[in-house]
Amino acid sequence: MSNLQIGLAITGGLVLAGVVAYNAWSTRKNAPRQALPNALDATSDARAIEPQFDAGAFDAGLATMPAIEKRPPLDSLIDVIATVAVDAPVSGEAALAALPLTRRVGSKPFGLEGMNDTSLNWETPTPGQRYSAFQTGVQLANRTGALNEIEFSEFVQKTQGFADVFSGTPEFPEMRDEVARARELDQFAGDHDAQLGFTLRAKKTAWSPGYVQQHASRRGFVAGALPGRMVLPASEPGLPPVLDLSFDTHAALAEDPAQSAIHALTLSLDVPLVRAEERAFERMCDVAIALAASMDGLITDDNGRVIPIDGLAMIGSDLAQLYATLAEHDLAAGSVLARRLFS
Repeated sequence: MSNLQIGLAITGGLVLAGVVAYNAWSTRKNAPRQALPNALDATSDARAIEPQFDAGAFDAGLATMPAIEKRPPLDSLIDVIATVAVDAPVSGEAALAALPLTRRVGSKPFGLEGMNDTSLNWETPTPGQRYSAFQTGVQLANRTGALNEIEFSEFVQKTQGFADVFSGTPEFPEMRDEVARARELDQFAGDHDAQLGFTLRAKKTAWSPGYVQQHASRRGFVAGALPGRMVLPASEPGLPPVLDLSFDTHAALAEDPAQSAIHALTLSLDVPLVRAEERAFERMCDVAIALAASMDGLITDDNGRVIPIDGLAMIGSDLAQLYATLAEHDLAAGSVLARRLFS
């Protein structure tokens, strides 16, 4: 082999090595950011470890979630209520057995309460108790709309069917009045509903699911019921979460989450469902700013426009008025009635 051939071979080898090195550098540079071990104090030279989204991890997260509360009582403010008179006390077991198979009327929840023969309080029928009267109810409105004439008629049928089991006598309010009341309540709810959302977008390098999970957990978030969802629990068990953080479900369920690239997160607040005492919007802003800083991201709206920090204060001022208006109408944000109406 001549000196020229040897020189060309060496040059070719160097070029090939350079190409391989560049590709390796480029791949590493563009790979999603990974979670570091040992949480907050991990050193920069520590090997990245990607937590896996397995069933055990979600079960552990769900263990910290608030317990589901029992069905709230009927209330004439947001329910149509019909009374059912009976000739003799009825056992809780018999009342439960006589309930309709479905507890919904169209898109609205259907409820039944009995007058406890001992405490004289209205309550959901319970085995071992006896009831001297009953009342049924259907919600006037929710986020699917107002109760209509067809749904009212179905409510009458379900109530009549229950009353017939005990030869009871039901008494219903006037349908026309209740449907009109439902439309008024639905109009009020539509005018005072608010669901806020910020989008956190990666400036350059995408994030892996584990990287997102690690940074969010430092702000108090725990695993939600679905992959790709984390929640900030309320201070009182049984209440809806204060904030919701979500990202692409497919990324969370990928065979190799470490290679899943997440370019945006959604941080959301369902205002009527969260009590004012939780300072939800203030905490939402704090979380968005902190995550954007620690994860090298931007806070934007749904259209990708950057939201300036000073613009957040204006939103907070509008929310304060919304909280006050809801409270004035006995529908304080986070209350039982508000959570039912805005469901």
